[in-house]
Amino acid sequence: MGAVLLPPQEAGPDDVVLRWEGAEAVAVRLPQLAESLDHVLAAMERTAGTPLAALDRRAKQEVVRTLEARGAFAVRHGVETVAGALGVSRFTVYNYLNRAHGERAAERGRGEEPGRPPAG
Repeated sequence: MGAVLLPPQEAGPDDVVLRWEGAEAVAVRLPQLAESLDHVLAAMERTAGTPLAALDRRAKQEVVRTLEARGAFAVRHGVETVAGALGVSRFTVYNYLNRAHGERAAERGRGEEPGRPPAG
């Protein structure tokens, strides 16, 4: 993940301080995840061979599913960053996420594994 461990007294405002039995034990400094998201988006664009905003709706939905699996939406302003790269609104990204969640729930309800075609 690229985190750095620090003494708790050296923790900055964006670091996570972990406590053990009531005492501060260690500070964890995470990499700048927002920058990582920009790199992931750039790599996806290179792979697609076209700007992500030029993709059709289905391809954009697949990009959102892939990014969600990679944790992109846990990053602060992740939805806004992805929406900008895809040339859609935040509302559209949330719709794509809801659609993906609904599809996975339906697959589980049918006893299928997500991403696998039904047996039979």
